[in-house]
Amino acid sequence: MPGVDSTPPARRSRAISAGSARRADPRRKLGRLGEQAAAAHLERLGYAIVARNVRTRYGEIDLIAFGQDTLVFVEVKSRRARSPATAASGEHEPLAWLRPRQRLRVRRLATAWLADRERERPRANDVRFDAIGVVLDRRERLVRLDHIENAW
Repeated sequence: MPGVDSTPPARRSRAISAGSARRADPRRKLGRLGEQAAAAHLERLGYAIVARNVRTRYGEIDLIAFGQDTLVFVEVKSRRARSPATAASGEHEPLAWLRPRQRLRVRRLATAWLADRERERPRANDVRFDAIGVVLDRRERLVRLDHIENAW
């Protein structure tokens, strides 16, 4: 019958809720806000953001920046502080979540990105891997930002 959705009702509701769950996912929003804070920080330091959320077959690179003749691949870890006291105390140490396995993944991602001959990129003498940890409060305000240059 034209104009009638032939998808069974159970499937239709799951598809709708999955789509709206993706949009409302607080972790995605937190990650996006953390990446925005990290990008703004790098720009203040004089870096140009070359790319954000670059997908390769190995996953996603959070940020790629260029400055001081260096191409920087950045992994951003974001956390939400439960209270101002815990944020200041370092209880939510986002960079502690950056494991050796993730570091290897970021290296693979960078290698895949650099190997892509169709991609235009700045000429750099050096390549570096940085880690930026971002802590936001419940109102999504920046509480803390830790930047480790040449993290691995």
